[in-house]
Amino acid sequence: MSSPDPAEADPAGGAAALPAMAGLSLPARMEAILYLKGRPLGLGELAEIAGIDREQAEVGLITLMADYAHRDTALEIRQEGQTYSLQLRESLGDLVQNLLPVDLSTATLRTLATIALKRRILQSELVELRGSGAYDHIKELLAQNFIERKRQSEGRSYWLSLSEKFHRTFAVQADDLPNPGRRAA
Repeated sequence: MSSPDPAEADPAGGAAALPAMAGLSLPARMEAILYLKGRPLGLGELAEIAGIDREQAEVGLITLMADYAHRDTALEIRQEGQTYSLQLRESLGDLVQNLLPVDLSTATLRTLATIALKRRILQSELVELRGSGAYDHIKELLAQNFIERKRQSEGRSYWLSLSEKFHRTFAVQADDLPNPGRRAA
């Protein structure tokens, strides 16, 4: 029998703050947060999201790190400075390169994801969202035929949309993409 979770015993702790996570152990909550956030987080941010104090977050994180260190798994908890993230083990880098169907940087993939989420977006709007580096991403995506570009009928920008190659490569159909809905005026 395991000892009670300190966050559940604390009425101001995680169980009250995040009811959906109340049934999870403290390490499992840390794992869920790291997975869902998808970026490095500091102890303070982890504690705040979980609704617990820093010491509890540290205990949960240490337990989770020890668990991953002893598991035969492709994932690991990586510490970089004062932040922690859930990532694929570095030793699997060659496997990732062999399995990924494209050779795009993370930033370019994020630009492609933005286009995919919007379905169709003005190049000027994309640059506003992603920064001036998006111009290089657009060139690369056009060169690899993942997107199509058509001049706007009125205005100086271009419409960017997904190509057939994108749908084939990533096995994503237009109907599978979220509907961006109406834009606010």
